[in-house]
Amino acid sequence: MTVQPRFHLAFPVNDLEAARHFYGELLGCPQGREAKGEWIDFDLYGHQIVAHYAPEECGGATANTVDGQKVPVRHFGLLLDWPVWESLADRLKTAGALFLIEPYVRFKGEAGEQGTFFVLDPAGNALEFKSFRDEAQIFATG
Repeated sequence: MTVQPRFHLAFPVNDLEAARHFYGELLGCPQGREAKGEWIDFDLYGHQIVAHYAPEECGGATANTVDGQKVPVRHFGLLLDWPVWESLADRLKTAGALFLIEPYVRFKGEAGEQGTFFVLDPAGNALEFKSFRDEAQIFATG
């Protein structure tokens, strides 16, 4: 799945080395430039994300109930091909990542059927990773 344009997202972290481990090693994002003690760029599947050291901006996530689960209002993530989504979920489980919502399939057999899971980075930023077996269902309404 190749999408243009790519997005850029900057987000706060309270520990740059923990962010380097989570994004670089656990998620497998190649590292780009950095300003020591200030920020680190990562390549998240072709998108530029930047972890900025800003501990005062971390925490305090508000959640809404979706499918009986508490979904953080502020989150970001990706739509991945199904095998990539499954592989990432397995890698995160094996590594003992903190899942807010374990991998599962929503809307099974309905419009918009999707695999999804939420994980927290060490600073408390929520990430959602989704997958659709049929990409035509991404914006399906019924």
